[in-house]
Amino acid sequence: MTLRRLGIMTTGGDCAGLNAVIRAAVMRAVQGYGCEVLGIRRGTLGLLSEPPDVEALTPDLFSGAALRTGGTMIGTTTRGNPFDFSMPDGSRRDRSAEVIAACQRLGLDAVIAIGGDGSFRILGRLAQEHGMKVVCIPKTIDNDVVGTENSIGYVTAVNVATEALDRLQTTAASHSRIMVLEVMGRDAGHIALSAGIAGGADIILIPEIPYRIDNLVARIQSLPEQLGRWFALVVVAEGCKTEAGAPLTHPEPGGAVRYGGIGNWLADRLAERTGWETRYTILGHVQRGGMPSTTDRVLAAAFGVRAVDLAAAGRFGRVVVWQNRRVQDIPLAEAGESVHLVDVDGDLVRTARGLGVSFGDEGIGTGAT
Repeated sequence: MTLRRLGIMTTGGDCAGLNAVIRAAVMRAVQGYGCEVLGIRRGTLGLLSEPPDVEALTPDLFSGAALRTGGTMIGTTTRGNPFDFSMPDGSRRDRSAEVIAACQRLGLDAVIAIGGDGSFRILGRLAQEHGMKVVCIPKTIDNDVVGTENSIGYVTAVNVATEALDRLQTTAASHSRIMVLEVMGRDAGHIALSAGIAGGADIILIPEIPYRIDNLVARIQSLPEQLGRWFALVVVAEGCKTEAGAPLTHPEPGGAVRYGGIGNWLADRLAERTGWETRYTILGHVQRGGMPSTTDRVLAAAFGVRAVDLAAAGRFGRVVVWQNRRVQDIPLAEAGESVHLVDVDGDLVRTARGLGVSFGDEGIGTGAT
């Protein structure tokens, strides 16, 4: 097909590397296909605005710092599901047909959407029910999109979490403290696992592996005799539940919930049970911001170019992914059907255990006490 006008949007939570993806797509579309590119502001909300909220994207916009800048120059949102849209009067309406109508009014031959698994489910419905011509690119610091080994923003987030552990180690050693670091990762513990290994954590807690406080206490109390030190590093994913299985969440407007607080909860119990001085740090949105890593920039370039090539070939309803050190693409329905969790029997978990890291699950499910 002839690609004349292309739309680009970022949806869901922000992360490092989004501007690098936008840059790659714009450069490929304009220089490779002579195509005009429109940036759709704030994801599908931009298409539901009247008039549609868009801006022209041209190569000259990327001659400066955009490649190196975090966030997204066209904005994003985690709200505004067009199939269940919250109206000012409190009612809810299906506005999905308006999204397609806006694309037609703008004369878009295709849309490249940079998002996560939640966004992919919505975009998949738009493609299936309304025929939206979309190609998707995975971005999420949680790295929980099915079918890709890495998503945009993940490596940068791990680097930030690892640096935090590096800094916490020195103050932990100086004061003989337990340092608990809470990192992002709603239902998947990829950040906690990778950063914990890289940062030399003694304990890693992830949503996929249940734990007992007794096991954590035993690991910490073994450190003076086994390793000759009186400090410990603990990293915990925000989506971890309490020992009893209760999630720690905070309600948000619109009915959504936000994870957070497990680090504080855990620090209090470790301090009480071990008698060691304990501090906690919630890393939060620091993991989303800042300059993207080299890996995320290279991935962004590869994903952006491939997405435009797919659109130009008329191969819609696809997601660009990274598999076996190669850029591939898979069906959109496949990428949005589930969440990519940590493989509890996989190489990284085995590596951590081989290093003496405790996941707090010793004896759970084995009949041991």
